[in-house]
Amino acid sequence: MSTRASLARTTAFAGLYAAAFIVGRMTVMADSRLALVWPAAGVAVVWFCAQRRARTRWVDVAALTTIAWTGNIVTGSGLLLGGMLAAANLMMAVVFVGLLSRFRPTLWGAGGTRRLSTPWELGSLLIIAAVAAGAGAVLSLTGLWLATGPVPTVVYADWMARNVTGMFVIGTAGLWLGGTAASVPARPRSLRGWWHAIDRALRAVPALRVAEYLAVVLCSVGAYLIGFVYDGGLPLGFPLIVVTVWAALRLSTTFVVVQNLTLGSAVVWFILHGEGPMATIADPLMRTLVAQMFVVLITTVGLLLALGRDERAALLAELAAQKEQAARHGALMDAVIDSMADGLSVIDAEGRITLLNPAGARMLGPAAVVGDVRPRLSHLDGSPIAAADLPSTRAARGESMDPLDVLVRDPDGRDTRVFRVTATPLRDDNGAHGAVVLYHDVTAERRQRDQLADFAGVVAHDLQSPLTVVEGWTEVATEALDAAPAHPAIDRSRDGLTRVTHAATRMRGLINDLLAYTSTRDADLAPARVDLTELVRDITAARTDAAVTAGQPVPQVVVDALDPVHADAGAVRQLLDNLIGNAVKYTAPGVTPRITVTSTHRDGTVRIAVADNGIGIPAGQHEAIFDNFHRAHPTTGYAGTGLGLAICHRIVARHGGTIHAEDNPGGGSRFAFTLPAAEPDAPALVLPTTPAPSGGIRRIPKSARAAAISLPTRAEARSLAA
Repeated sequence: MSTRASLARTTAFAGLYAAAFIVGRMTVMADSRLALVWPAAGVAVVWFCAQRRARTRWVDVAALTTIAWTGNIVTGSGLLLGGMLAAANLMMAVVFVGLLSRFRPTLWGAGGTRRLSTPWELGSLLIIAAVAAGAGAVLSLTGLWLATGPVPTVVYADWMARNVTGMFVIGTAGLWLGGTAASVPARPRSLRGWWHAIDRALRAVPALRVAEYLAVVLCSVGAYLIGFVYDGGLPLGFPLIVVTVWAALRLSTTFVVVQNLTLGSAVVWFILHGEGPMATIADPLMRTLVAQMFVVLITTVGLLLALGRDERAALLAELAAQKEQAARHGALMDAVIDSMADGLSVIDAEGRITLLNPAGARMLGPAAVVGDVRPRLSHLDGSPIAAADLPSTRAARGESMDPLDVLVRDPDGRDTRVFRVTATPLRDDNGAHGAVVLYHDVTAERRQRDQLADFAGVVAHDLQSPLTVVEGWTEVATEALDAAPAHPAIDRSRDGLTRVTHAATRMRGLINDLLAYTSTRDADLAPARVDLTELVRDITAARTDAAVTAGQPVPQVVVDALDPVHADAGAVRQLLDNLIGNAVKYTAPGVTPRITVTSTHRDGTVRIAVADNGIGIPAGQHEAIFDNFHRAHPTTGYAGTGLGLAICHRIVARHGGTIHAEDNPGGGSRFAFTLPAAEPDAPALVLPTTPAPSGGIRRIPKSARAAAISLPTRAEARSLAA
């Protein structure tokens, strides 16, 4: 809001507050000094609510204080007492807005834009008005005590009654109308715009509802004339609530707010002119209290009924919207389930199929229609699956299980397919157990994997066999050159054979890594309980033997008592062997490798860390080293294919874990990965002995070499060279 607009609003509220102050003074009853109402208190709280975010709030404070102080002095309150009463009026407005912001911050005037919507909020406004009036009474009665001496209780009661009524009746009306104006998407900027907006709103009201509005107005006028003017001396005030209830139950809340203000003003006017049953009360204090109670009563009853009706209507509309949304969501879920390529079924506690999508009906065949496909399911080796071991049965018992591959036979038994079955426990609202079962056809995938395995076997045989011959003949040629007399040509030949040997070694390592990389992607996992402590010790023993044989420093491996994991033993062995092998290989010359393997168990997951004192990982490559064929040290003389860590990443990912690399605080690198933790009562898996590390030059014993190969003749060598 701009400063100009804020000052314009301040001016308007200041004029309205001055008018309300004058009206309040006009309601002082002739037979006492008690004011019947004090609308200035209500105007003040609406004023400060509307100006809560204004930049010139100090102007509002100064304007209210000046108007109240001046009005009190003019009416004979004196300088000191008038200042105390003005301060009391200011305090009431400040306390009201402060408590409203604290307990109802979403309402208009309290920091939000929402209008009153529930009976609870209406009750809180009444309590806030009472607290604010009590805070103002402290200042006002203190001023009276300083000016006139002890203050009678009747004055305190009059103060509380008129200020609570003013803040509650006018405050609720202002908060409702202000929130209503704030909720309009595009508010008019001129009087003409407001007039057109009101005209459109009135034209949208049905004719019967307009007639009902007119009927309520006429009945209200008639009822109050009968109750206050033509009552014949009878106490006919209580039936007047009927018109309030009628309006609250049938008409808009805005109309009810305006009706409450109008009827409350009419009651005050009648009493001041000596009309109606309340005007006959002799005691001025009692007359004031009864009038205030009546105004508060009709306001409370009308708004309680209207807000309760609106709240019920909003709840019903929300419920209808939720039902419509649930229907759309259900239709969407049906469309998604029906369009799935995988079969999906819901199994009840008795093993019957209660829901089956079209893909499941096609995959399971006619047996699924009757709700039982157990006779057609079997293990991959053809043995039948017991009913208690079915994935759906185990899931219905609340067990968690890994996906299971099963054979499914056609009804005629001529063809079988392989389905990967995943079952998830399901419990309905009544507590009955069931399962959601997903069927994924993996027949083509398994055939492709089998073909790939056959291809890998051919590659392993057809590529590695020539390498073995090359290595063997190279060794024979090297030994023959060693026996020849020294000659520059002999040295060049020996250097060429060394290069051939190194190239064959690299090619063998690349073939082995490619086969390992392929197997980690396509090989079936057989998760079981794996004792990592024994596994690491076995790998360490193999690495120690290899180091002793090669005449290299023996690695020092520190292994804590590692937590067991639930994983594929062969894959985990390859994972740890790669990491420990890298830690041994990527160590500076002359430095003894020191490796530490630790684990931590948390939330069903085991985190294993392998730390070393090697040459470390170059900055910026801690994530790239897990990419295929990426080598962090390509020019430092360390051999490798760039697939070792890619294999590690794939093994961990297939087990649902993560792996990352970081710098070791003591120097070197640290690799950490996670695997599923083993169940406490799961049997430990017996691990086979680790074979000798692969990837090096295969040495053929002389005895075997003599029997396996023979030196080529010069003609054969010449032919091979050609």
